[in-house]
Amino acid sequence: MWFLAGTFGGQVKRACEVPSGRPIAAPVVNHLGDPQNCAAFMSGAQGTVLLDGKAVEPETYKGDSIMVQGAQGNPVTGEEGRFTATGCGLWVQLPPLASGTHSLKIRGRSGDFSIGVDYVLTVTASSV
Repeated sequence: MWFLAGTFGGQVKRACEVPSGRPIAAPVVNHLGDPQNCAAFMSGAQGTVLLDGKAVEPETYKGDSIMVQGAQGNPVTGEEGRFTATGCGLWVQLPPLASGTHSLKIRGRSGDFSIGVDYVLTVTASSV
């Protein structure tokens, strides 16, 4: 699995290489907290994903218990050490893409929080 990064809000443009044969996962809009604030976040969550101009339906995760290993200075976890939290959001999972260049446009929103990420993905041929 090849994971693409989300944002802390706002619009960004990114380009990256993806090895051939790897499925891709990316957040559309997501949150880490407790069950109550995940429920509130998900009540307004919406998003769209376009891969090479074609719509891809995001998957909904309403609130899964996850184990987090926080690191010092990590802006997501806010604390160091291992702890349990609730993860929720809209995610997209793509099968391995053909070699070449692809456009991936992600838009997500929940309440006042919104993101937009435009990826240029270059799938590189396997060197095996």
